[in-house]
Amino acid sequence: MTVDVAELVRLRSHRPEAIAEAAARRPRRPLLNTSGRLMIVAADHPARGALGVGGRGLAMANRADLLERLCLALSRPGVDGVLATADILDDLLLLGALDGKVVLGSMNRGGLQGARFELDDRFTGHRPEDIERLGFDAGKLLLRIDYDDPGSLTTLESTARAVDAMAARKLPVFVEPFISYRDERGRLRNDLSAEAVTKSIAIASGLGGSSAYTWLKVPVTDNPDDMAEVMATSTLPAVLLGGEVGDDQDGAYEKWRGALQLPTVRGLVVGRSLLYPADGDVAAAVDTAVGLL
Repeated sequence: MTVDVAELVRLRSHRPEAIAEAAARRPRRPLLNTSGRLMIVAADHPARGALGVGGRGLAMANRADLLERLCLALSRPGVDGVLATADILDDLLLLGALDGKVVLGSMNRGGLQGARFELDDRFTGHRPEDIERLGFDAGKLLLRIDYDDPGSLTTLESTARAVDAMAARKLPVFVEPFISYRDERGRLRNDLSAEAVTKSIAIASGLGGSSAYTWLKVPVTDNPDDMAEVMATSTLPAVLLGGEVGDDQDGAYEKWRGALQLPTVRGLVVGRSLLYPADGDVAAAVDTAVGLL
């Protein structure tokens, strides 16, 4: 579909209540369909200042283009829903693209990419009460832990309280944990070794006063063969995340394919690699990912 930016701006200017009205009348569905699998397209990167895709530093900066890619992805068979921040979800509500879809609100986006305070990842996005009020289906939060950075402790505690608040509302929350570190240039990196991912899962699984509504959103380890042992760390349901866009997309598909066979892995949450594939064919990229499920 072609996004009419002028019409979106007109609605936002003259009828801001149209967003809440669209949310109230949105047809909903269960989190999991009859297959018990989940395919979610992620688009919460811009709110953290992460606009790059591959070698294109501002690839996600054109909002109309992003919305058109999202609408195309959401229209493909087998795509269950979307993960995004309020600005993007509000646009998608106005476009009617969220009807009958699973909607995940992105909760903490304060750890801006490249900032000195990146690991003090404050909750600047959806609050539990917002997700409940809008009739969304779940929330997602990012938990990066650097043993040398005190900011990680702030995020760790805030994450636990968010897990509590979501569980009190019987709303699922997808926790995306990493053990992270700063490289020699001070850039934040995520450790995808089997030991690090195992530790991150163990830490995330124990947060809050109840794990009843906690899901995990985890990366595939550097060595995909380690995933069976890594995922044995927890009984929480999990989805795989897409990660950075690389030149070997076929290799990424193969990594996902193997991990998707594990008993705790229920699906995929993938963003840039599907919305901005190297060949530009969004529909084909999405359909290939859906086929892995």
